[in-house]
Amino acid sequence: MTKLTVVGGGSTYTPELIDGFARLRDTLPVDELVLMDPDAERLRLVGGLARRIFAHQGHPGTITTTQDLDAAVDGADAVLLQLRVGGQAARAQDEAWPLECGCVGQETTGAGGLAKALRTVPVVLDIAERVRRANPDAWIVDFTNPVGIVTRALLTAGHRAVGLCNVAIGVQRNVAGLLGVEPKRIALDHVGLNHLTWVRGVRLDGEQIADRLLDEHADRIAEDLHLDAGYIRRHRVVPSYYLRYYYEHDAVVREMRGAESRAQKVAAIERELLEMYADPALTEKPKLLEQRGGAYYSEAAVALVASLLGDSGDEQVVNVRNDGTLPFLPDDAVVEVPARITAGGPVPLPQAPVEPLHSGLIAHVTGYEYLALDAALRGGRERVYDALLAHPLVGQFELAEQLTDRLIAHNEQHLGWA
Repeated sequence: MTKLTVVGGGSTYTPELIDGFARLRDTLPVDELVLMDPDAERLRLVGGLARRIFAHQGHPGTITTTQDLDAAVDGADAVLLQLRVGGQAARAQDEAWPLECGCVGQETTGAGGLAKALRTVPVVLDIAERVRRANPDAWIVDFTNPVGIVTRALLTAGHRAVGLCNVAIGVQRNVAGLLGVEPKRIALDHVGLNHLTWVRGVRLDGEQIADRLLDEHADRIAEDLHLDAGYIRRHRVVPSYYLRYYYEHDAVVREMRGAESRAQKVAAIERELLEMYADPALTEKPKLLEQRGGAYYSEAAVALVASLLGDSGDEQVVNVRNDGTLPFLPDDAVVEVPARITAGGPVPLPQAPVEPLHSGLIAHVTGYEYLALDAALRGGRERVYDALLAHPLVGQFELAEQLTDRLIAHNEQHLGWA
């Protein structure tokens, strides 16, 4: 009997995950799936659709909903974390107040990402302790952003945890589309930190074909990422789209100031999705859900949980303790790289040296992440300030002061020390 629990199960994105569990039931048989969320109304709507999706696709497993965390994780083999402390309202603030200071307003990168980490880490650690009491052998799969910082918090506290992001699987699917092949034939040489990664190699059926990909499709890749094609050709990499916040920061700020925020767009999508979920005739995820974000998360989550529970030893890109994988980082840093997935956890694969242009930025952001986690664990205005000063998108005394004041003012209700 396999029991899985989704904390944050009332998310409008959950039906994507449910659809993945239903479609891929041969990969990951699930007998019991528990959706846990403090929001009773969301649970009612999402849980109802989830059961209809299982029934429509002939999945024999049961789906239950609860607001009781301890009951939800009791006996779970794996617990998936996809929570948002403060909801979309907090996200909207994360995207707004950094712009007042001329900085990118984004929920995982820069000052907004720090705010999310400060709200999230204490809550996740409390959940993890309750999971450990319920079943010390359970795996915790973290999809909650900022994934790198949250995963490091979990690993530092000794939890059986793996961080998961959909960026790598998204690149895999895009590359497969460009080449006209099945995604399962594509493997990526992917390196960096969560939301700060580069694909340095692409293997098709084990053969390295990155040069062919870049020679034929660099312009298309650059257009999709809104990044410079010359950089992609010169350094022979496919960067994460999050790198645009670093390489074109000022242009992104100008765009953000003149446009509807992502938080506003998502809030509108969520309202419409919840209306759809209330329809008892709806038995599959609606097309609109594709605009919600998190593409291919269900496939990545199913593959990871199946490998952790089944000891498959296959290769997947995850967020994992460094342990010398990138020798210019401390062992306890969390990196996002391909790893061999076993019942004992992910084992990162050896990596070729990272060129200084990229390793420098990785090391810089790692330093920020250490200070961010310290601020999340111990609190205090000075620790928040130090983390912001260390971030490559801030790095100035006066700017760090302004951002610190705004961050604390907008998040006071979530910060026990403020």
